[in-house]
Amino acid sequence: MTDNPFDFTGRTALVTGCGSAEGIGFATARLLARLGASVAITSTTAERLEARAAELRRHGARVFSQVADLTDRGQAFELVAAAQEALGPVEILVNAAGMVQTGIEPVSARFGELGHEDLQRELEITLKTAFHTTQAALPSMVERGYGRIVMVSSVTGPYVTAPGSTAYATAKGAMDGMMRTIAIEHGRLGITANSVAPGWIATASSEPDELAAGRHTPVGRPGTPDEVAGLIAYLASESAGYVTGQSIVVDGGNMIQEPHGIDLYGSD
Repeated sequence: MTDNPFDFTGRTALVTGCGSAEGIGFATARLLARLGASVAITSTTAERLEARAAELRRHGARVFSQVADLTDRGQAFELVAAAQEALGPVEILVNAAGMVQTGIEPVSARFGELGHEDLQRELEITLKTAFHTTQAALPSMVERGYGRIVMVSSVTGPYVTAPGSTAYATAKGAMDGMMRTIAIEHGRLGITANSVAPGWIATASSEPDELAAGRHTPVGRPGTPDEVAGLIAYLASESAGYVTGQSIVVDGGNMIQEPHGIDLYGSD
């Protein structure tokens, strides 16, 4: 361990889901780069990814970027191989891809009306992207005896749900089950696996009602991608070597509330 466990100099991180400038994925890549990591980023849209990579390079980061549809297993393995050739062995993997994909409408249907194809699409985007990329990155972590895997999960599925969220909740619940299995199978090999479970976070894909809900948390506002990224950076650090198999909630205290009324705090 270095004198500063939050110094990522010499580490290589791969962060998926970095297309949006306001997303959790890019906030994480930006923070890890600021802390000294070499960073590989990916998304499904070339123009957005090029802009994100250029921003990181302007701040002095060592960056590799490659467009990839991670629902395609071959592309996931090609991404990891290319990232490792460019930057060195991937020791940190942050699976932030999922939920929405450019050009594809999000799945929203109640359980009784949810079609098999829609469920399968959500599983592909949210669960299998992480499955493919993690399987691609794990061998070099095992070889080196060190690795940090962080899933960007959600409170929806592992902890709570809402009408119309069957597909998304199912995928995120499965993601956490996968994470815990990775943790238990690889803990003695120097590899940790954990999830962050964001609540109401203000991103480019946030709907007005979601932002309104964030204002009625105990903290009184939606969270920011940077606040989620801070937790991810801790889980990705050397200091978190004894934290594994955990899902850590980042929701402004929303889950501790019994009533969720809009005038709960007398502020409306």
